[in-house]
Order: sequence, then structure tokens, then C-alpha cells
Amino acid sequence: MPRVVLNGVTVDFPFQPYQCQQEYMIKVLECLQKGVNGILESPTGTGKTLCLLCTTLAWREHLRDAVSSLKIAERVQGELFASRSLSSWNAAATSGDPIACYTDIPKIIYASRTHSQLTQVISELRNTSYRPKVCVLGSREQLCIHPEVKQESNHMQIHLCRKKVASRSCHFYNNVEEKSLEQELATPILDIEDLVKNGSKHKVCPYYLSRNMKQQADIIFMPYNYLLDAKSRKAHNIDLKGTVVIFDEAHNVEKICEESASFDLTPRDVASGLEAINQVLEEQARVAQQGELQLEFSADTPSTGLNMELEDIAKLKMILLRLEGAIDAVQLPGDDRGVTKPGSYIFELFAEAQITFQTKGCILESLDQIIQHLAGRTGVFTNTVGLQKLMDIIQIVFSVDPPEGSPGSLVGLGISHSYKVHIHPETSHWRTAQRSDAWSTTTSRKQGKVLSYWCFSPSHSMRELVYQGVRTLILTSGTLAPLSSFALEMQIPFPVCLENPHIIGRNQLWVGVVPRGPDGVQLSSAYDKRFSKECLSSLGKALGNIARVVPQGLLVFFPSYPVMEKSLEFWRAQDLAKKVEVLKPLFVEPRNKGSFSEVIDAYYQRVASPGSSGATFLAVCRGKASEGLDFSDMNGRGVIVTGLPYPPRRDPRVVLKMQFLDELRSRSGAGGQCLSGQEWYQQQASRAVNQAIGRVIRHRHDYGAIFLCDHRFAYADARAQLPSWVRPYLKVYDNFGHVVRDVAQFFRVAQKTMPLPVPQAVTSSVSEREVSVKEATLSSPLLSTRKAMSLDVHVPSLRQRPIGLSASGDSESSLCVEYEQQPISAQQRPVGLLAALEYNEQKGGASEKEQALGSSTLSLRCEKRLSVEQRGGRRKVRLVSHPKEPMAGTQDRAKLFMVAVKQALSQANFNTFTQALQHYKGSDDFEALVASLTCLFAEDPKKHILFKDFYQFVRPHHKQQFEDICFQLTGQGCGYQQGRRVPKLILFEGVGRQLDPGEHLNQGRPHLSAHLLPKSGDPNNCPKVGCTVEKPGQPAVSTYLSDVRKALGSAGCSQLMAALRAYKQDDDLGKVLAVVAALTTAKPEHLSLLQRFGMFVRPHHKPHFLQTCADLTGLPTTSKGLELPGPKEESVTVPSELAHEDTKPGPSMSNKPEKTQSKISSFLRQRPDQSVRSDDCTPEPMKPMKPERSKQ
Repeated sequence: MPRVVLNGVTVDFPFQPYQCQQEYMIKVLECLQKGVNGILESPTGTGKTLCLLCTTLAWREHLRDAVSSLKIAERVQGELFASRSLSSWNAAATSGDPIACYTDIPKIIYASRTHSQLTQVISELRNTSYRPKVCVLGSREQLCIHPEVKQESNHMQIHLCRKKVASRSCHFYNNVEEKSLEQELATPILDIEDLVKNGSKHKVCPYYLSRNMKQQADIIFMPYNYLLDAKSRKAHNIDLKGTVVIFDEAHNVEKICEESASFDLTPRDVASGLEAINQVLEEQARVAQQGELQLEFSADTPSTGLNMELEDIAKLKMILLRLEGAIDAVQLPGDDRGVTKPGSYIFELFAEAQITFQTKGCILESLDQIIQHLAGRTGVFTNTVGLQKLMDIIQIVFSVDPPEGSPGSLVGLGISHSYKVHIHPETSHWRTAQRSDAWSTTTSRKQGKVLSYWCFSPSHSMRELVYQGVRTLILTSGTLAPLSSFALEMQIPFPVCLENPHIIGRNQLWVGVVPRGPDGVQLSSAYDKRFSKECLSSLGKALGNIARVVPQGLLVFFPSYPVMEKSLEFWRAQDLAKKVEVLKPLFVEPRNKGSFSEVIDAYYQRVASPGSSGATFLAVCRGKASEGLDFSDMNGRGVIVTGLPYPPRRDPRVVLKMQFLDELRSRSGAGGQCLSGQEWYQQQASRAVNQAIGRVIRHRHDYGAIFLCDHRFAYADARAQLPSWVRPYLKVYDNFGHVVRDVAQFFRVAQKTMPLPVPQAVTSSVSEREVSVKEATLSSPLLSTRKAMSLDVHVPSLRQRPIGLSASGDSESSLCVEYEQQPISAQQRPVGLLAALEYNEQKGGASEKEQALGSSTLSLRCEKRLSVEQRGGRRKVRLVSHPKEPMAGTQDRAKLFMVAVKQALSQANFNTFTQALQHYKGSDDFEALVASLTCLFAEDPKKHILFKDFYQFVRPHHKQQFEDICFQLTGQGCGYQQGRRVPKLILFEGVGRQLDPGEHLNQGRPHLSAHLLPKSGDPNNCPKVGCTVEKPGQPAVSTYLSDVRKALGSAGCSQLMAALRAYKQDDDLGKVLAVVAALTTAKPEHLSLLQRFGMFVRPHHKPHFLQTCADLTGLPTTSKGLELPGPKEESVTVPSELAHEDTKPGPSMSNKPEKTQSKISSFLRQRPDQSVRSDDCTPEPMKPMKPERSKQ
């Protein structure tokens, strides 16, 4: 792996990092070396996770090595190591913090919002060269494997588990100490699922195993609340002194900080607690009445015994009744709005129930004993949820213990500045389901009041972390902007800040504000307009039109569930939803978590299914789909945001939060830096929007479009809240037709210039991918049937295709080229890979297997280099007739296969794989090869695609055997057909012209166009025309460059010149074409510059350039230097019976050439099976450009 030296620390990175990644790592190192806090924003897809892991682990290793060296030196010199401070360790650390001994290397605590996100982080860690000791903390609900305990609810699991552990009756726990040192449990990098799997295998408790591993771990993974919630921090015994704490996806930290320090106490909670205490009280009273003998008999009950006096239980009940009475005594206004009091009021209220700093310890101990006493019991009367909640509430209110000798009231006043107490009437309908027997207390049936204690400052929890002795605190996410206000809310210093740009190019993102729908009605999600028939109808029509031009997966985000449900209801009533479903079936995000995974999996499958035109997923901002879900590549080519998701303005908590911020700002004075309530309100909406639109670009080679369908996005303040990487691309449209036109043009260019994504069968389908090893090292497409939903279903020529590839043999690698035993005859030998593919497709014929085949195509360059190294000399097999023709199209696909294999296998297995490949090449021992591959790939279904992909390395005389073995082991074949010479590719109908060898027979001879070919193949029938293209003269070049400078500016002209110089050296048309297309297709009036660029294109690239121009502009290309002489009135055609000749290469032609239709709306209306048109096979005679281009 490449090594990068940053700030004196050597970082092993899986690939050469981009500039923005290096800047990000430098900022991380600055935080670590100086021991300060940092806020780092970097867009999704820029590799935050990988950068964080590699940098922190590299710094930790660097520090450990420096300390070890120092220890050795001091031993030699006879010095006391403990007397030295960290500041003397040279470049190892510059913070100056003293550390007692060399073992105190800081632990890294990596926190994210959910365990699924942590699983993705651990997966990224496995992609690095670092192998630290890892621990993942989870709850009993996730980790417990005891059949009795895991059936209980979460809080009952805690007490029942403690009960069994205390009595040594859990055999899983009893094995922890004995088996925790086993290599399979202690050495590998395990996530939650691995812990449970290995725990079940070895009969050891995963929960306590992870707690044991925590002591020796170098890096500890845990969810946010384990750190931010003081109760959880204490329960998991997390020591933060001297640690480095990283909050990934930190845009949620503010909310989690406030929620972990807040509570709502309902009448139901108090009633539930009273019922549980009543049960214990009556039980203990009966025991006391029966005397000593009955007390001894009670030891056989399920309880372990309750070490509490009857009087203490009665006092506990009296405390709860007084608390309920104190809440009920609060006078409320008659309009059900509730009453708000300062935060300090909570101590007055609890004091009436005799709950104070002095009594809290005894009360908590008594509550815990009662819950423990009832743990494991079944029945309707053993609900201890209310008691557990009362325990949590008391710990929140009295979270900070007063210093000895000081009154607790002063401490309470100090922390209550961040709180408000709100009391309002109960509005839930839980009483309708209440039991009406004698056990139900009278207090539970009357109208009650809810006591809310709300924290409005995240700084309360963040300062608590600082007080715990955290060395460095790093907050990072893709949506933290504006950073200044985020830091102000935390109220702790953040000396290091970074707002990183994205790594994508200008041709990968389209962003537009759509203020009006197709019917001209203003789009708005404002409270007074969101449910109007006109607005809902216009939004539905806009969705239908956008669904036509966005390929594959489309995401639609609504401000809230009610808005989404109301909109969908209206669209179904008006048949608007039906029209969308014809194009892309609708999938709706459910409210409950249980069915969400089923819905999202169905969406993924629909998008990926062959022949599908994609799907539409309706979701909610701040919902499950907007947070951390993977919508990369085809799963999310477009994101529609239907409005600004402001919090509910009338919600008491929102109102009080805004009042709290306004009061804080007024107290800080004119010079104070505090957010106003209105600023906070706007930021809540913008951060939710930014999180939603972050779904569209997930990695370096991804691309997509963002539609902001609310007229308020056109306002300057709303645009200013968007991420910095989005703002440069933003354009406000006055006409909806222009939106459709520009989006169609964007996807034409993107699909032409961007590589096809990696098949998801080889990668994780649910991870929130950053720039991974595969994505960062690849720049060329991998052909796969997973691309069936691409725009090239309708326009085959939009398919990304490599230029100048050889057609020799069955694979693009030299290993396989050397195996060829039956060369193609000189008369039939196709020149260029595209011609070879056409030849082999015609020879092999179409097969239904092709529609299901998902095999990869390997790279020539990688295997060519390997072959040269093995032979120690030059290649002996010439792949192309033009010796300098580049191999850009398939080089990186071999890298993709090798990287995929290396990632899927361990290092030892990867070495076995390479040895098997070399042995097969030298010995032709097919049985030994299959034996090795079966052990490596056949046992794991996830690796079956790698087994199938190896088909391309198999020699021709072994291919049929490999096909049979592959089918037996995986249930799928490799696409073998007798006589095939290259691996089967999924080719859509209508690609005859795209793979026309007549357009690629360019070896310095006159250019041949498909419409000039003779009917029978007799060269005498070809029209005698001169097809040689003359070189452009100097005046023409000067004129062209002058026009480029005028149209694109000096910067654009410089980019074009740099690309042209590179093309002159490397002969890579694909690279220069990507730059030119991005520069000249942004505006319709610049399209002529793209066509005129043909004067610089070399002869052997002319056909591909002509086709690309036609695809990008939608019109025939006839600029200077490109016009093909010859008859223009009609095209020469071939008989239909020869259009799909199986034995000879050649173009597939139709009898009746039709006028080329380029409008996006035209080809999107075609069904996939109707995509074969005569103009796909027979090029139209060249015509001058018409001014009608602007109408498209």
C-alpha cells in the first residue's frame, strides 16, 4: 500500500490519496499532535472513514514506537523513564502532556450513531494494512445469546442478566474468563455480528467478552449514546481519561446530546411504577404475617430474596404518590398549551416528594433492588418499565454530585440554566386499554399531566466529556456547515476546523432549483400551500417528467411523513402515481423499523433487475433512508427534495428551544457569539436537506442529479445553507422544460464519460461507502448485467466503451491471449475490440443466458505487465495491428478483478490464488487449477461471482469443462458457447452500429463508413470516393482556439489545451473526450466547438468521435475535417437476411433507414425491446447542423 508522510507521521493508505484526503488527514494529525479538538466537514464519498482510521492508527503507532525507543535509550543511560514527559519525545507528540509510563498510549474511541454504521466502519478498517486490537461495545439486546434472557425486553434483560451472573447460573458468562484469550476470539477484527457468531460457536457470552476486550483494545467502537449519556457511560464503565474520541456522522450529535439529558414523565410511567411497588409491598406483607417459617419457605420462589424492610417499600410508594400529587397540583391554563417554568423548578418539584441530592442514593438503590427482585417473572403485573424510567430520571436530574460540604441547590442552579420545565395535559389514549380491576390505582384513571424536563444546550453533555479528561475530540460529518455556528452550540473550543471540497468533477453533478412545475404552478411546501390541490398536482407532474429522464434509481424526500402520505394519496386519486409507476415503480419508506429492510431490499432488487427501467423510493427527511443508507451508483441517480423540512413551529419543544437561544443571545450582549432562535430554525431544515442530497454522490466515480422542488430554495439565504460542494453547480430555472432538457444532456455526457460502477455482488450492498480501495484505484468500467437499467437501454451508443482494444482471443489479458490456438483468418480478422465483439456476438448468436450473466471483463494492461515480468522480455503476441494503439478501455478492469480477489481473500489465500494461476499457465493442469479455485471461491456464495469471472483466464480447450464445473458449484454458468473467443458481454439490441467494424477499420487506410459498405462484401461494389481526411491547417486551428477562448474563457481554453497535449502524447481519446465534452456541452451554443474539435482527432479515432458527437448533440456531425464524402441522397443497405450474419463480421443493417431522432423524450418512450431502430444500424447521411438544436 502507498505510504504518505504527513506532519512527520508515515500513513499507510490503501491507495494514493487525493489532495482533499491529504488535507483532511493533516487536520486530523494536527488535532492529535496538539491535543486539541476539531470540527472537520468532508462530503460523503471523499473517504472520511478511511482517512480517520488510517491517520489515527498511524499516529498511535508512531507515538508507541517513539515511546519504546525512548524507554530503551533511558535504560541504556540509566535514567528513570517515568520522570520524563511527553514533550521530550521529539516528533512523536508535541502536546506536552505528561504520561506516566510508556503503556499509556491513548486509546481511540470511535463513535457513530448506529451499530450498522459502525459495522461499515469496521469493514473499512479491514481494507487497511492496520491490525489493531479492536473492541465493539453493544447492548445485551444485540449481544446476549442466553435463550431465556434474550427473550426479555431491554431493561429486563439487564436485571435478569445481572441476576444470573451473580448466581453463576449463566454458563455463557462462566466461560468468558477461560475462553477470552483464544486466538479466534481475541485476534481478528470482529464486528457485532462476528461477536455473536463466535460467541455462539464457542459458548461464550459476547456481551461480557466485549467488555473484557475493552481493557486491551487499541480502538473501541460504540454508539453515540454510550458516550453522551452519563448513565450508559457508567453502566459500560467507559474511562475517557487521555482518550481520543471521534464522533463520525456528527451532524446528529447536537440532537443526541440534548435528548440523552432530557425526559418526559407521563402519568402512565408513575402508575406503572406504583403497580410494581404495590405488588412487592403486598407480597412482602403476606410473608411478614406468616412468620419465620413462611419466610424460609419463600426462598424457593423465583426471587433471590429482597433485602428491604417493609417500611422502606412503603416509603418508596409514598415518594411516588407525592411526586404524582406535586405534578397534578401544577395549575395549567385552560387552552391545553401547558405551562413552562425555569429549569431550577425541577428541584423544587422533586423536593416535595423528598427526592433530593441527599436522598437520591437510597432511592436509586431501593428501586434497583425491587427491579432485580421482579426480574425474570412473567405475567401482566410484573411490568417494571415505570420503575426503570424513574431511575433514569433521577440520574438525569441529579447527574452532577455536589462537592462535599456545599449545598446541592447551588449545583442544581448551575446546571439548570440549560433546561426548561414544561408541564402539559396528557393527550395520549393509553387509558382506553387500561385494566379495570382492583390492581389499577385511582390515580392512573384520572386526567394526568406530563412532566417534561428538556435540555436545550448540547454543551451540557460535551462539557461533561471534557471534564472526564478526553485528550482530543474530533467531530466529523458531511453536513456540519456552517461550522462556526456548530462550534458555538457545543460551547467548547475547536481550534482546528476544515470544510473540505468534493473530489468529483463538474460533469458528475447536476443541481437545479425547480420553483415551478410543468404547468407553471409554484411549488411550495409552506404550511399554507403544501396540501393545496394545485401544488400537489404540479409536484406529481414534475415527478413524472423527472422520472422519464433520470435513469435507474430515483429518490424523493418529503419534509415529513404526513406530507408524504397526503401527497401519495392525492397522486393515486388523480392517477398521477400510476403514470410514475409505469416508468419507475414506487416504494414508500414505512414508519416502523421492522418492515423498512424489506422495502429497501425490494427497491434495490427492482433497480438491479435486468430489463428494469429503475424504481422510485419515497422517503422522509430525517428518516431512516436519509441517514447512512447506501444509494450509490444506480440505486440513486437522482434525488428530489420536495420542500424545506422545518421543525413543527408550534411544537412546545421547538418554541422553547428558540426562546432559549434568544434569551442566551440577549444575555451575551452585542459582542456575544450565539445563534438566534430563527437561525437555529433555518439550520435544522438545511441540515436535513443536506443530509438527504448527500445520498446522490457516494464515491469518486458516482454521478447524479439533485432537484430542489420548492420556490424557497431560490432565496439567497436558503442557497447559502447548502454544502459548499453543491453551491458551485446550483442553477435556478424559470422554465420546467429547460430542466428536462439540461438533465437529459447531463446524463448523456455522464454515461458517456464516466466508468460503469463496480458490480454490487462483489461489494457491500448496505454500507455507506466512502472512497474504498476498489473505487479509488479504478477508472474504467466493469461490464455487467447490473447495468440493464442504464440510459443506454434506450440509446445504445451512450454506453461507455473502451477505445482501441484488441480483439485477439478469449480474454483481454495476455495470459489468455497466449492460449489462443485457432487464429482468425486474415480475411475475417476484425481490427479493434469493438469490431471483435461484434464478430464474436454474431458468431456465437444471442442467448438467454446473456441476460443473467454478471461476469466481469478483465484488464489487458495489468495482465500484460504481469506476462512481461514473468517472461522477462517483450510480448510475442501482437494484439492489434496498430502498434501504438492504447489499451485504456480494459486496463483497469484487471486491476478491479485482482483488487476484488485480494479484498475477498486473506493474504495467504491470495498468494495461493496467484500461485495457482502461474502453475496453470506453465503446466496446463486444469484439475489442479479447479481444485485451488474451488477451495478459494466455491464455499462462500458471495465469492461465486469471482469464480465465474475467472472463466476469462481459462484456455479455450478447458472452457467447456469450466462452464460445467461452474454450473455445478454455483448454479450459474459462465456463458460458454462453442467457438466463442471472448467472454460474453451483455449487449442490448441496437448495438450493431456501435460495434460496427466498418467504423473502426482504421489502419492508415481510407476511413470506411457503414453506409458505404457494399452489399455482398465485394470491394468492387464500393463507391470510388476519396475518404482521406486532410490535416487541419494552421488558420483553422487558430480560428478554433480563438473561438474556444471567447466561449469558455481563458481557464476553459487552458483545460482544453492541456487535454489536447496529453492526447498527443498518450493517444487516449477517452480521456480528452471527457474533458472536451464537459467543457462544450454545458450550453447548447457551445456544441459546435465539440464538433469542430474533430480536426484534432487522429484517423483511427474518427469513427468513435463521430458517434460520440452524434450521441451528445443528438444531431449528425458534419464539421470541418469530419464530413464523409460520397452519396448523400440515400444509404446503401444490406438485405435483412444478412443483417445478423453468424459467420462473418460486419455491421448489422436495416432495410429502411429512418431519420435519426435525438430528443430525450423520444427514446425514453421506447420499450427496451423496441430499441433496435434502423438508425441504430445504418448511419444517416451527413447533413448540415440546423438551428432547431435550441428547441431541444
